[in-house]
Amino acid sequence: MNDDQTIWPPVEPIAAGIKGRCPRCGEGQLFSGFLTVAPRCGNCGLDNSFADAGDGPAVFVILIIGFIVVGSALWMEVTLNPPLWLHFMLWIPLTIVLSLAGLRIAKGILITLQYRNKAAEGRLEGSE
Repeated sequence: MNDDQTIWPPVEPIAAGIKGRCPRCGEGQLFSGFLTVAPRCGNCGLDNSFADAGDGPAVFVILIIGFIVVGSALWMEVTLNPPLWLHFMLWIPLTIVLSLAGLRIAKGILITLQYRNKAAEGRLEGSE
């Protein structure tokens, strides 16, 4: 990762993460499936084995989408008082769509930021 700046120009990590692009070259695909990280970049050959976003994207998506959906549902209930079936027909599909889209974006952003900041697994001093 140290020689990357001499060969590849810096890539904006947020933009690359949102677009699902390689964190090194900004051209290749980061994902091989919907949420599956590609083993290598098809453009620059970056080995994506470093990419481990863990549960971080899911936590962000749950908190952000949950706040939006619950707040909107409460506002709708208080102001319009619709029937319960309308709540189900509106909020359940919206929650699913927003969560899936948000999860891919959040995972892409966290992986590109992990690459940019050279984040690695924590180690104790003196241990190898």
